[in-house]
Amino acid sequence: MKVLFKTESFSFEVALNDSLTAREIFDSLPIKSVVSTWGDEIYFDIGFKASAQGSTMEVIYGDVAYWPQGKCLCIFFGPTPASTGPVPVPASPVVIVGKTTASSQELRKIKLGEKISIEKI
Repeated sequence: MKVLFKTESFSFEVALNDSLTAREIFDSLPIKSVVSTWGDEIYFDIGFKASAQGSTMEVIYGDVAYWPQGKCLCIFFGPTPASTGPVPVPASPVVIVGKTTASSQELRKIKLGEKISIEKI
């Protein structure tokens, strides 16, 4: 399942995995929201509560995850305020739903308050 994330800065693709949470999100597209940032993490409200099955605190660069506590999608591309090194660390457990190949330089162009949308490809 491939989706397109569009912001005011640029657009990028995300390959969703076959998890229950990813399927719930895919089936709810399109989604429109507003970007928040937390270190090298972009996150935004998706407007509904999805499954939290398979939650983890272990993420890596390029992971796209659902954050059950905030009903948000998160894109990790570097250290967050919870990190003690270069690896991103979520604020609380997340469900990994996909992966992006967008570069950290591109993702850093996306700013707090920008509009973001996700649609099926």
